[in-house]
Amino acid sequence: CVLLEKKARRVERVRADYVGFSIPDLFVVGYGLDFAERHRNLPFVGVLRPQYYQIG
Repeated sequence: CVLLEKKARRVERVRADYVGFSIPDLFVVGYGLDFAERHRNLPFVGVLRPQYYQIG
């Protein structure tokens, strides 16, 4: 059972019995998902812009 499924990131052939949403390979935050212990308290799931997590 998974809320968000990123098929592009999968290394092994695994199939969840229940999938909430299939999403593209983007960095998502909110609703318990965080980046550097931030943004997890957002009341929605949103995409974090690459300039916030990429180095250089």
